[in-house]
Amino acid sequence: MARDTTDETPLNSVSELSDYLASGARPEDQFRLGTEHEKFAFFFADNSPVPYAGEASISALLTGMQQKLGWDPIMDRDNIIGLGERSGMGAISIEPGGQFELSGAPLETIHQTCAESNRHLDVLREVAEPMGIRFLGIGGSPKWTLAETPRMPKSRYEIMSRYMPKVGTQGLDMMYRTCTIQVNLDFSSEMDMARKMRVSMKLQPLATALFSSSPFTEGKPNGLLSWRGDIWRDTDNNRSGLLPFVFDADFGFKDYVEWALDVPMYFVVRDGRYHDCTHVTFRQFMNGALKGEIADWEPTLGDWTNHLSTLFPDVRLKKFLEMRGADGGPWRRICALPAFWVGLLYDEGALAAAEELTAGWSYEDVLALRNAVPAKALKAEIAGRPLIDVAREVVNISRAGLAARNRLNGEGQDETVFLATLDEVLAKKATMADDLLMLYHGRWQGSVEPIFDQYKY
Repeated sequence: MARDTTDETPLNSVSELSDYLASGARPEDQFRLGTEHEKFAFFFADNSPVPYAGEASISALLTGMQQKLGWDPIMDRDNIIGLGERSGMGAISIEPGGQFELSGAPLETIHQTCAESNRHLDVLREVAEPMGIRFLGIGGSPKWTLAETPRMPKSRYEIMSRYMPKVGTQGLDMMYRTCTIQVNLDFSSEMDMARKMRVSMKLQPLATALFSSSPFTEGKPNGLLSWRGDIWRDTDNNRSGLLPFVFDADFGFKDYVEWALDVPMYFVVRDGRYHDCTHVTFRQFMNGALKGEIADWEPTLGDWTNHLSTLFPDVRLKKFLEMRGADGGPWRRICALPAFWVGLLYDEGALAAAEELTAGWSYEDVLALRNAVPAKALKAEIAGRPLIDVAREVVNISRAGLAARNRLNGEGQDETVFLATLDEVLAKKATMADDLLMLYHGRWQGSVEPIFDQYKY
């Protein structure tokens, strides 16, 4: 999220929180997709991380991008922390360790999201290369220790950094040493939201397996294929992971709201200042818990919107659905991830087929898969079935969904081509992480340094 919200509309009842989520519903012919991707900034002279401040720095990159694009700077105190496209249709932000993120505009096709990513990377290279900076597309920082990783001067991150060690063992690694690709998708009704959320939550561990790309930590193999996936197993389990109630047949907006109400808050923003609120839940906030602590203690719609952005389930519900399971990766994967999910969720036939395939999977089945995937990836099993067999079936369902969508929309552009990356993974029976480990033990001669050159943007 590039910009924390300051909508001062007062909140008077819990029902308004569900109404906010429900207001995201839109007709199918207005469905869009918004793709986000993060990458690690590094100096190509020595593969070292890029600090926030200085002539060659994250802040200089943001300033240079602002001059090239004409987007509005987003400030936190006196620090530039992001850029917003003036119509609100896109943003650039920085993650806690300096990971550079594009939050793409809501677009109609995968072709458009690929073109958007290309334009972003072209402009970014134009700004970054004179500073000696390039970017690495991968799921986990392969070399730098947590101490070596820079910290961005963003108020919400300061609060999170203090809080994370209290609620899990890997929260700081999540913040500072991981990157993801995700896609945000629409729903047409509460029932449509529930179907899509249930199917995508069941299949999120499969996405983690297919996109696994984080086998290194601090210069050595970490024994995992998706270190990022493992990190999410103990970041803050009050606000992340699988949500059991999503598996219920009558799941709806109210269930998500009731869960979110009892998750501890991170902050509220008043007059540009971030107040640490990690000691109260949103329900307690609604009941007046901050009265006497801050001047404007009454909850607002902006507070609720910000709180929703601090929840980290494998599929996150806002006024749209966020697919959050995949590791970061090279450019082709920025196109493959939205293609995978659009194919599954934006065609009725594909969604029904995915529902049928996963109908017998219990919460316990999916949790066991989620726990196994970081180490085993496609060698894991779900309900006694090899995951790679499931993956082939799911990718074919996605392909059929994309083909049907292309026929229906008459776009004349085949979106199924963007699944080629996943077809290669399945044909080789090897993830990107497997490929990286083979290179490490072979041509790279036990070094991670070549990854910065061979997998740079």
